Amino acid sequence: MHFAKGAVPEDYLAYIRRKYFWIMGGILFLFIMLIYSISVGAVTIPPYEVLQTITGHSVSTKWDSIIWNIRLPQSLAAIVAGAGLSVAGVAMQSILRNPIASPFTLGISNAGAFGAAVSVVVLGTGKVQSTVANAVIINNPYLTTIVALFFCLLATGVILLISSIRGASPEVMVLAGVALSSIFTAGTAFLQYFADDTQLAAVVFWTFGDVGRVNWLELKIMSGVVLLSIIYFIANCWNYNAIDAGDETAKGLGVNVERIRLTGMVIAAFVSAVLVAFLGVIGFVGLVCPHMVRRVIGDDQRYLIPGSALFGGILLLASDTAARLIISPYVLPVSILTAFMGAPVFIYLLLKGYKR
Repeated sequence: MHFAKGAVPEDYLAYIRRKYFWIMGGILFLFIMLIYSISVGAVTIPPYEVLQTITGHSVSTKWDSIIWNIRLPQSLAAIVAGAGLSVAGVAMQSILRNPIASPFTLGISNAGAFGAAVSVVVLGTGKVQSTVANAVIINNPYLTTIVALFFCLLATGVILLISSIRGASPEVMVLAGVALSSIFTAGTAFLQYFADDTQLAAVVFWTFGDVGRVNWLELKIMSGVVLLSIIYFIANCWNYNAIDAGDETAKGLGVNVERIRLTGMVIAAFVSAVLVAFLGVIGFVGLVCPHMVRRVIGDDQRYLIPGSALFGGILLLASDTAARLIISPYVLPVSILTAFMGAPVFIYLLLKGYKR
């Protein structure tokens, strides 16, 4: 079949329109989900009053404190964390050419958790408060993030070393992740054993991944890191498409595979470290969401990366909303719900494999 010069096949245009449809529909659904998430909880707020408040057209200050100090930062933190974890996951899966790679399954999140625990217990950057909303606060988020990042990079270096070994299969990578998770979990338990009561309470409470503990300053830090990482990964989407075709093909197209792989893993580890330092360990979002998005958008990184960020935010926001409603007025840490959701998907991927 021949096409006129400059003409684009209609099938290809329909293929692209379908991707844009899912992304634009996801943006609309995310906004609706954000309003609903803010409106529900121990105290129900009418959605139209939520919308009026966050757009600055509220005629009453009745709900202002709940919305601005509790509900809105929690919901936005869920969106930011979901986007960051999902983008880190899709980048790792492409860089390592491993469909079951993610910050959690490769042990990077647990490495960051150990680093944050070292910061809390040894360096004294965390303390317990009497308030339920913020029972644990981080006195020095910068130092905590640096320590968490150090151990995330340490785990990343081990993963890159293993991935460079010829014939390292996805199963080998998963086993390496299990080993790393075990080592860093044991290290965290060691710190807990020798911690005093206050430190122990701080570490145990903090390790339950929860988006309800951030303040506006921490949210700004998280948002900046996640946004810059998304921009970087989108800017390198063609490089990741080339790597998906194989290292030799990518090198033939002029891609510096080693540099792209190292830089991408370091950035993904940094995103994981920042999120772990502020929120604790939230597992499986970086594994589950990219595979969900691939089913509807496909493997093209130009659309897969922004799509994963968008639907990662939706997934964690929906999970956090459900965690607040399941046993209301009590609130479950969102990490418990994501573990229940993600573990069956992880088992499925191990047993059946991922079919493109």
